[in-house]
Amino acid sequence: MFRQAIAASSRALRSTPGIAASRAVLRPQFQTAAPAVSIRSFQPAASRWYSETKESTESKEAPKAEEKAEAKEGEKNGEADAVAQLKKDLEAKDAEARDWKDKCLRTVADFRNLQDRTAREVKAARDFAIQKFAKDLVDSVDNLDRALSTVPAEKLKAENKSEDLQELVNFYEGLKMTENILIQTLAKHGLERLEPDGVKFNPNEHEATFMAPQPGKEDNTVFFVQQKGFKLNGRVLRAAKVGVVKNA
Repeated sequence: MFRQAIAASSRALRSTPGIAASRAVLRPQFQTAAPAVSIRSFQPAASRWYSETKESTESKEAPKAEEKAEAKEGEKNGEADAVAQLKKDLEAKDAEARDWKDKCLRTVADFRNLQDRTAREVKAARDFAIQKFAKDLVDSVDNLDRALSTVPAEKLKAENKSEDLQELVNFYEGLKMTENILIQTLAKHGLERLEPDGVKFNPNEHEATFMAPQPGKEDNTVFFVQQKGFKLNGRVLRAAKVGVVKNA
């Protein structure tokens, strides 16, 4: 059937020579005219495409340059902000370091003051721990001194001594040696006896019980010792009771 349809169409074409001739006449015209029309019609399009392409390229490049400039400016701003933030952080850290340094120095100073105060308190406690015992002990020393003062100096210096007098001298010398050893032992523990006879009156160490004129002696001079005083590690344990010269 396909073959029959093709054959029928070919016969119809042969039977219409005018149509074929007109087609043959029109075909060359169309073929010759078509290129001119197409060139004329496409030339402006081509130039327009080129100009549009150039404009589009320039328009694309312009935003890129602006974007690059903005990016560079943004980077600079970002770097400036970062540097400013770092400076701010550094100043804050510096201030914090100074604050901690001040606190540490104050803490060290307080600790050293505490050490010094504790050392003074410990030393005072150690030095004056026997204060009460020393006060009770000086009474015994006073009794020894009184016992020695009862022996007359003439009997001790006598050339011809009897047996009884020699025994008295020996007893006196024994008591004197005992007193000296006791005073030396007390001095090792910071207890010192004050013997202010002939020195200037000192109200911190002496207690004036009476005042009397003494020719040939300077005023405010101790001329009589009623009771000897004692000092414990530089502190007055008991003031000496004395008589002071006052001539005027």
